Amino acid sequence: MANEKTINNDGVGRTFLVVFILCLVCSIIVAGAAVGLKPQQQEQIQLDTQRNILSVAGLSTPKMSAEDVQKVYGERIEPKLLNFKTNELSDSTGHFVLNDELRSDETSIALSPQEDIAKIRRRANSAEIYLVKDGSGKVSQIILPVYGSGLWSVMYAFIAVDVDGVTSRGITYYAHGETPGLGGEVDNPQWKAQWPGKKLFNEQGIPAIKIVRSGATDSPYGIDGLSGATLTSNGIQHMFDFWLGDNGFGPFLKKVREGALNNG
Repeated sequence: MANEKTINNDGVGRTFLVVFILCLVCSIIVAGAAVGLKPQQQEQIQLDTQRNILSVAGLSTPKMSAEDVQKVYGERIEPKLLNFKTNELSDSTGHFVLNDELRSDETSIALSPQEDIAKIRRRANSAEIYLVKDGSGKVSQIILPVYGSGLWSVMYAFIAVDVDGVTSRGITYYAHGETPGLGGEVDNPQWKAQWPGKKLFNEQGIPAIKIVRSGATDSPYGIDGLSGATLTSNGIQHMFDFWLGDNGFGPFLKKVREGALNNG
């Protein structure tokens, strides 16, 4: 009996050893693959960002190849870093990562409950924005990144703004976790088609875009809300209240309205 028990214990021990070694080998393989594939992952993230920027700027087609996206982006889009403290633009190095900026007190600020209408907790001290050039090289649009909490997720979007600093040229949500068929209707082309031509500010320069329940299409400031998705619609409203306000792009867009891009 003693020998049998010893044999059983040895068998169990060997089994655990084999499982441990197998798990260790698999972990090394997975970690190695993750490290090895990271450049390709970053390249795909960058390509997806470029596609979304070209889409909201009206410069893309569904069948554009990766090479075409990169070519048009390089010819027509100029990334810039906007400093929220000075509202000045500088050249972007191409290495701005929002999540990295938000991790540090040196590169971001905590928002008070009164300031945090979009429920994002922190705001980076800078934002990467995108100037869209026309065929002659003149700036025709500005693409701004905006984000805020919806019902289930933080929703990330690009809003295209005319060089008048007032008029929306389009919107695209490129990342969110809202319910398909409800809040997920932010992806619906019919809903997005309401945005071009809407006024983001009133004549006094106050943020004026409104997400309303219905009948908004006749108003220069109104966007029909998402049917059955009140909390997502409220999140969109709060997102724009914040990003068009004093703690967001409001002061920069005021400079744009005063001719800063044409004079710079």
